[in-house]
Amino acid sequence: MTSVQEINKDIVKKFYDLIINKKDYEAARPYIGPRYKQHNPLVKDRPEGLKEFIEFLKKNYPEARSDIKRVIAEEDYVVLHVHSTRSPTVHRAIIEIFRLENGKIDEHWDVIQEIPVTSANENGMF
Repeated sequence: MTSVQEINKDIVKKFYDLIINKKDYEAARPYIGPRYKQHNPLVKDRPEGLKEFIEFLKKNYPEARSDIKRVIAEEDYVVLHVHSTRSPTVHRAIIEIFRLENGKIDEHWDVIQEIPVTSANENGMF
């Protein structure tokens, strides 16, 4: 793994903690590229769209937390495997994909799956 990939992993981990756990847009702003293209259909493009989403989280899910289980980097992409807790009864497994450009988060995708109460196997989602 190159040092750029390690740096990108560090940037994404810090950014993710700021936006999801701390819900602090202003602290996260230096990590966001000017274009910030969003692929989640519920979140608008540009840094302002992310700011709006963080305000939504603060208002509706102030106690929500996410725990990063794995971080994978390849070229200018960083992938997070995350355990999200929206409420005491709502847990989700999330794959977050970020593309960085010039050390800034330029693009984001995510795939979200509710963690069921029961499972057909004992492997878990993490």
